[in-house]
Amino acid sequence: MRARRIILTIFVFLLSLYPAAAQQLPEIRRIGILADGGKKQRLEVFKHRLGELGWLEGRNIAFEYRWADGNDDRLPTLAAELIRLKVDIIVATNPRSGRAAQELTRMIPIVVTGIDNPVGGLVKSPGQPGENVTGSSVMRVELGGKRLELLKELIPRVSRVAVLGNITSVDQEKPIKEIDSVARSLRLQLQIVNVNTADEIANAFAEIGRGKAGAITLLTQGMFVRNRRRIVELAAKYRLPAMYPRNDFVRVGGLVSYGPDRREGERRAAYFVDRILKGAKPSDLPVEQPMKLELVINLKTANALGLTIPPKVLMWADRVIE
Repeated sequence: MRARRIILTIFVFLLSLYPAAAQQLPEIRRIGILADGGKKQRLEVFKHRLGELGWLEGRNIAFEYRWADGNDDRLPTLAAELIRLKVDIIVATNPRSGRAAQELTRMIPIVVTGIDNPVGGLVKSPGQPGENVTGSSVMRVELGGKRLELLKELIPRVSRVAVLGNITSVDQEKPIKEIDSVARSLRLQLQIVNVNTADEIANAFAEIGRGKAGAITLLTQGMFVRNRRRIVELAAKYRLPAMYPRNDFVRVGGLVSYGPDRREGERRAAYFVDRILKGAKPSDLPVEQPMKLELVINLKTANALGLTIPPKVLMWADRVIE
């Protein structure tokens, strides 16, 4: 009997301690990850930076992953799932994922790692995003001309360069003007080839081949990124040295890219998540322009094209794939 009383006393004592212990446990904030494709490994830079800021998975944050596996039609359904889970923030790894989420909620903060058109798209303006979306931009208007300059350094003998893009888009008006200005200064002829849909890409390369361009450069467009393997294959088929806007192309066999470091975008996404979890509103966090740019060269592709990369260009490269 005495033993029972002792056990009961201990049990009651432990129950009295439980609420206090529970109150000391940190609140778990849930972050929804919405992506059209890819793997969790892509987000390691993002998660590492969050850890440096004090947000550790399993301690004070948890992740809810939703992958569309390359099928954009699934994005609205996956976004709806995250919203039903009442996550604290949705991190969209591209503009399409961001739009799918924004169409369903104006309450949950959305951080987009690569806003393609900061004006008139996901946000009202870069400085004053408005609504519930913020993040980093991948747009740098002046890079079209810089890519052309690098292409000329890479292939000094080139005299005619094809420019592939959706020329009818209002977003491309400034980049085209900037490229045209640089081309005149370099005494390069331009072959502007318009592409509106993915189905037109193959015909566009055939047109470039007929125009006898010595190289090609691409405008920054999501459609090209989604079809990067096909574009790289066509560039190889027509033996066209190509300058790309993102290193995604070089990783799948493209020759060279110059543009924002995508890893930096993930690091900055962690900054936005940290600020929002600490009480900031997305509408008060300006969209950031990419700060770090990188030149990536694929030497294997250069060899296949019979190109010798000038030593000074190799010295400029941030990364060389051999």
